[in-house]
Amino acid sequence: MIKVGDRLPDADFLVMGKEGKETKSVAEIFNGRKVVLFGVPGAFTPTCHRNHLPGFINSIDGIRALGVDEVAVVAVNDVFVMDAWSTASGGKGQIAFLADGSATFAKACGLDIDLTVAGMGTRCTRFSMIVEDGVVTHLNLEENPGVAEKTGAVQIIEQLQG
Repeated sequence: MIKVGDRLPDADFLVMGKEGKETKSVAEIFNGRKVVLFGVPGAFTPTCHRNHLPGFINSIDGIRALGVDEVAVVAVNDVFVMDAWSTASGGKGQIAFLADGSATFAKACGLDIDLTVAGMGTRCTRFSMIVEDGVVTHLNLEENPGVAEKTGAVQIIEQLQG
């Protein structure tokens, strides 16, 4: 599993651009930048949609004021679902919505979780991290993917404040 001090693995995400779906590499998103990345088991799922994502949307200005270049959310969903979620949540244009449709990034980081018993298949575990120039400087993990207590915006802000 990825840990503090590790460089993010090479992987590609899909994002929805003005012309349609686009591929963005880890290097494009993270190299030379300070990025807050949080992962969720699924777009529109109750904890993700009602708690985890809104916390970051509501705190975006405060996070950016602490020197963060971008805030991004990743989920094992397709780019169309992630785009619909960005619109429905009010996060479009504020947070980057990264589709990891085949769980390539989640698996490479060791952050994948098997939620087959819940009818969801392989997903991303709930986490948050601060990444500076592609290297993880802070990592927060939830033991239970159904809660967002250790991985929310409040914890990230505290870590950014040092």
